[in-house]
Amino acid sequence: MMRDALFGGINAAVLTPMQSDFSPDLDRMAGHCRWLLGNGCNGLAILGTTGEANSIGIAERVALMEGLVERGVPAAKLLPGTGTTAITDTVLLTRTAERLGCRGVLVLPPFFYKNPSEDGLFAYFSEVIQRTGGAPRVYLYNFPQQSAVPFSLGLIARLLKAYPGTIKGAKDVSGDFANSSAMVREFGRDGYEVYVGYDDGLHDILKAGGAGCITAAANVNSAVGARVYAGWDKPAGTEAQTVLTATRRAVTTVPLIPGLKALMARHTGDAAWHNTRPPHLPLSAEDQARLFSVFDACGAVLAKAA
Repeated sequence: MMRDALFGGINAAVLTPMQSDFSPDLDRMAGHCRWLLGNGCNGLAILGTTGEANSIGIAERVALMEGLVERGVPAAKLLPGTGTTAITDTVLLTRTAERLGCRGVLVLPPFFYKNPSEDGLFAYFSEVIQRTGGAPRVYLYNFPQQSAVPFSLGLIARLLKAYPGTIKGAKDVSGDFANSSAMVREFGRDGYEVYVGYDDGLHDILKAGGAGCITAAANVNSAVGARVYAGWDKPAGTEAQTVLTATRRAVTTVPLIPGLKALMARHTGDAAWHNTRPPHLPLSAEDQARLFSVFDACGAVLAKAA
């Protein structure tokens, strides 16, 4: 396991609660963030895929970051997603994160244009880093299933060589452990922090020298993930991983974002958690019943809501 990683451990890809008009509900979100930090999370990756970031406007994202910090969520625990298809928007969001005191940002590649060259991607990240002065630290968001733009090991090596104090690590959601472990093997000695975005790989990436995970399911299984992290080199960690893997499989039996929101609505008794900005829609009653049955069978118990 990597020691002293900035976000080492369990990081939730935090849900964004919505009000009835589909605007972000900052009070509920701040409460959820505090609950996560009190129940096994080491950090909070906001404004990512699970947070519906690409359905949320740039001004809204700025207001959301500011609103969470104003409501007492520690900026040092936040890892905002700031990657967009436009360099100027990515710079604006990254500068906002730095101004608020965030230690890192999670940056998607420019994902609209497919099959960009390695030189083009290098130029994109170079512009972002140069325009932000190299702060805060940049974590590469490798999610090729959604972005269709993977980060090659060659591109990572180039970025690390050019910006060794800024390029800090990656969230790898490829689901390919060979890819995640290759990042650790090639760059871990340089302090490159690798976080898996798939819960079933947590124990293995820790054993390989990785830093932890950044996952959607951590919204509802962070306490189990914390047991894996604490016991990564003990039988207790292996046992907890079995439960963690089962919870991940459970929440992916239905559309992920509305499914996680349904679990939070049930857990808190707050029906407003079902609000999801289109094109996502709340789960049907049938899907909810199926999700609840499979999730409850995993044996994961959520702590009392705040």
